[in-house]
Amino acid sequence: MAMFHDGNRALQDAFGSRALADRLEERLAHDRFTEGDAAFIQAQSFFFLATADADGRPDCSFKGGPPGFAHVAAPDLLVFPDYDGNGMFKSLGNIRANPHVGLLFIAMGEKAGRLRVNGRAEVVGDDPLMAGIAGAQLLVKVTPTDIFPNCPRYIPRMSIEAYSEYAPAAGEPPVEPKWKTFPDFADVVPPRRA
Repeated sequence: MAMFHDGNRALQDAFGSRALADRLEERLAHDRFTEGDAAFIQAQSFFFLATADADGRPDCSFKGGPPGFAHVAAPDLLVFPDYDGNGMFKSLGNIRANPHVGLLFIAMGEKAGRLRVNGRAEVVGDDPLMAGIAGAQLLVKVTPTDIFPNCPRYIPRMSIEAYSEYAPAAGEPPVEPKWKTFPDFADVVPPRRA
C-alpha cells in the first residue's frame, strides 16, 4: 500500500518536500515491528486511536491502561484490550464497519517520542491472548501496514503523576466510575462482564 496519495503529493510538491517525504518513508517506514518499536509501545500507558465508519466519518479516541496493555504479540501483530467503558463502542464499532486504523503512541517525558502505526484491525471476543490481560472484555488485533516514528520536537515535556485508578489490575476488583451511579445513567448501565 502506498504511504502517500495525491492529496499528500500535491502539498509535498507545493512545499518542495516530496524528496524529503520519500526519504523519510525509505529510511524510517516499515511494516513489521522492530524490538525498539515493541519496547516503546510496551512502555506506554496510553495511545490515541483513529477510526472511521463505513462512510469515512472519523472518530479519535484515547485508549489507556497499565504500561504494556497495548503490546506487540508478533512482528506483524499488535494487540490491545477493550476495557469496560461508556458502552457506545464508537471505535470498535467503526473497526467492524471499516478495519483501517491509525494509532499514535506518545512519550512525553525526558525522552519524548512518537510512533505511528497504521493498519487493519479486527475485534475478537474469544482469543486466547485475552486470558493474560486483566479486565479485557474484547481484544483488538492490529496488523500493521505502515509503522513510522515522528519527530518529537513539538511534544511537551510532561510527567505522569499517577496511573489511572480505573486501569484493570490482575487480582484486584474493578473500580467503578462515579458517573455510572448518576440518576441520568444508573438505570441503563449494564452489569460489568466477568
